[in-house]
Amino acid sequence: MRDDHGELAAAQQEHWQHTYTDHPGMYGSTPSAPARHAADVFRRAGAATVLELGAGHGRDALYFAREGFTVHATDFSPVGLRQLDAAARAEALAERVTTTVHDVRAPLPLPDASVDAVFAHMLLCMALSTAEIHTLVGEVRRVLRPGGVFVYTVRHTGDAHYGTGIAHGDDIHEHGGFAVHFFPRRLVDELAVGWDLVDVHAFEEGELPRRLWRITQVAR
Repeated sequence: MRDDHGELAAAQQEHWQHTYTDHPGMYGSTPSAPARHAADVFRRAGAATVLELGAGHGRDALYFAREGFTVHATDFSPVGLRQLDAAARAEALAERVTTTVHDVRAPLPLPDASVDAVFAHMLLCMALSTAEIHTLVGEVRRVLRPGGVFVYTVRHTGDAHYGTGIAHGDDIHEHGGFAVHFFPRRLVDELAVGWDLVDVHAFEEGELPRRLWRITQVAR
C-alpha cells in the first residue's frame, strides 16, 4: 500500500498525460450514455451553462455544446484539453466551449453561483481521498446556482475490480496503471447531504463490465 497520497495523485496525472498522448481521442467521438441522460436532465431544468469536470479529450463536452449548452470543460491533463480545443475548432464549436487545466483537489476556478449544471463522468472515482471528494462536492455546490443540477458517475464496490489489484487504502485500487476510488453507497448518501437527491441509477459500461452508479442531485 502506498502511504503518500500526493505521490499517487502525481503518478496518476502523469499516467493520464501519457495515455492521452499515446491514444489521441481514446474514447472516440460518441458521447457517453450518462452525458446523453444529463443533457436531457439539464434541458428540463432550464440550464444554459454546463461545467464538466474531468472532460479529457472532450467527447461529452462537445456533445453538450452541440446540444446548445455553453460548456466550461476542465481536466488536469493539458494534452487531453488540447485535443478538445482542436476538435471544438474543427466543429465550429469554439464559441461554446472553453477549457481550463485544473486539478480538482484545488478550488474550482469559477465564481460562486455561476453555472447551471455540473457533469462528471467517473471523475469523482479517480485517485481522490474521501476527504478530497467531500471537498470537491462542496465546491460543486458553491459554483452551482440554487436549483442547479449535478450529475456524476462513479464505479462502486460491486465492481469486479473492487478489492483487487494494488491497494492504496480508502477503497482505492489500481489496475493497469489506473487508480479508482470505489464508492460504497453510504458515500453517495453522505455527499447528498444538503442537496435534493433525485436518483441513483445502477448501470454497466465497457469491459468486465464496469459497474457504476449515475447520481443526480439538485442544489438547494
